[in-house]
Amino acid sequence: MSVSQPSTERFEFEVAHPRVACVGARIDEPASGAREACVLLAHGSGVDMDHPWMELAARSLVVRGFCVMRFRYAYMQVAAGLGRVQPPDRAPSLEDVHGRALAELRRRRAPRRVLLAGKSMGARISTHLAAKGEAVHGLVLYGYPLHPPHKPEKERSEHFAMLVQPALFLHGTRDEFGTPDELRGALRRYAGRVTLEIIEGGDHSLERPRAAAEPIEAVLTRAAGVVDRWEREMWP
Repeated sequence: MSVSQPSTERFEFEVAHPRVACVGARIDEPASGAREACVLLAHGSGVDMDHPWMELAARSLVVRGFCVMRFRYAYMQVAAGLGRVQPPDRAPSLEDVHGRALAELRRRRAPRRVLLAGKSMGARISTHLAAKGEAVHGLVLYGYPLHPPHKPEKERSEHFAMLVQPALFLHGTRDEFGTPDELRGALRRYAGRVTLEIIEGGDHSLERPRAAAEPIEAVLTRAAGVVDRWEREMWP
């Protein structure tokens, strides 16, 4: 008997950027048993939407019944065209593309519930959109970059007091962008309901040391289980 496979739709949407007119995106969704929530998953500063980490994170969520949309920020679309690394755009440009991606997800799928998710920089920009009033239901943040490595004085949490959406932070104990204790301190300012899931031994990408004998695929699979339980608890 054949088993139905998840479906994938690739497309582009328009952006307002001086170097590129459109950016790439894709939607992956389960063949059956889809839940009400869709996840908009944003990549990190040096990780494209099709990077193996992003692929594994998306796939682990689709297996749990989530529809997942990924997209490229404009600078990453430029990098893909040139075949070489480009520096990230400034926050206003990142927020604009991210907001357009959210609008595109709503236009194409009209989900009843939207979760903004992201890896590192994508997590930070997700919180920016939520703090500025985008109508999203929750946040799933993989390796939130609380501050640049070794620069705790440059903390990026001033907007936490404006975040009212439930949030799930997935954070490694070896994350150089903020220790679990530093993040706990910052989360005291978070206005909404917040859950912190610590990945023992995880670095900024949640990868554990080789001695742990656990590949990143297994870590992200466990993380998706946490997202699954958290989402069901928040919206029973």
